[in-house]
Amino acid sequence: MNVAKTVEMQTTGMKRRKKRNLWLKIIGGIVGVIVLFMGVVFVVNAISNGVEKKKIEPYGQYVHVDGKKMNVYIQGDGEQTIVLLPGQGTPAPVLDFKLLIDELSPDYRVVAIEPFGYGLSDETEKERTTENIISEYHEAVQQLGIDRYILMGHSITGLYGVSYVSTYPDEVLAFVGIDSSVPNQPGMDVQLPLGLMQFLQDSGLMRLLKAVSADPYQSLAFDEHTKEQMNLISNQVATNPTMVDELRHLGSNFKNGEHLSYPRDLPVLLFVQSNNEQNQQWIPLHEEQAKQSAQGKMIPMEGAHYLHHTKFKEIAQEFKEYMKEIK
Repeated sequence: MNVAKTVEMQTTGMKRRKKRNLWLKIIGGIVGVIVLFMGVVFVVNAISNGVEKKKIEPYGQYVHVDGKKMNVYIQGDGEQTIVLLPGQGTPAPVLDFKLLIDELSPDYRVVAIEPFGYGLSDETEKERTTENIISEYHEAVQQLGIDRYILMGHSITGLYGVSYVSTYPDEVLAFVGIDSSVPNQPGMDVQLPLGLMQFLQDSGLMRLLKAVSADPYQSLAFDEHTKEQMNLISNQVATNPTMVDELRHLGSNFKNGEHLSYPRDLPVLLFVQSNNEQNQQWIPLHEEQAKQSAQGKMIPMEGAHYLHHTKFKEIAQEFKEYMKEIK
């Protein structure tokens, strides 16, 4: 009886070991496949980055700011100058604004600036505080010899712009926001998954996700060559350390600027997304901001956050009419 029981126990033990070994092999195989997959994705991304970098065609010109190169693009020769600033994380600002620039440049001189870490500009290790960012913008404008201009910009420019105007009040003729941020807008203290974003970019998984996702520029009026260049630049600069540091400072930058407002005598024109379902206070916030100016005006427009992708003709026309009115 004891011998039979011993044999049974040994047999049961062998079955368990075999089952465990089988599971270990399966798990090991899965891990091996994942490691191989990640290795392939990483190598493909590294090779693709090298190949694509050579396909990027230069545009604009460089100005030297804080010992580094900042890319700017100038189009048009009108009497008045528009300094055009991008939203946070826009990979290739000059190309992103191209449709709007083409509409504005027959009447204005348009100067589009690519901040450090964006487009063809250098990266920087200097902290991405509002103070540093607007100081760099201002140095770029000074390098170009521009002393009076209209400040126009998208998204985060609403935060940087109000600080810029407060710092350089004698230079800015008017502020124009394209679905621009409001310094006191709620929800800007959220903790972003910066480590995950950096991992996705460095590992090549971001490229893979983009490859299987719909082309964000597909239905827009950009020509195919411009779309290709924007995608090439996006693959190079997305979530680089400079951009990540700007995101890291997002909450503190909003906190430090929440009480800032535009001067009463500064003309302010705000183009605002009318169908913002994530923030029901989006229109009221901009209405209140427009009231800060004696000549403030808010124009709601239905569309995505990047209003200038689809409403570039309307934005240019409304802006020109507004400038005639305030004269």
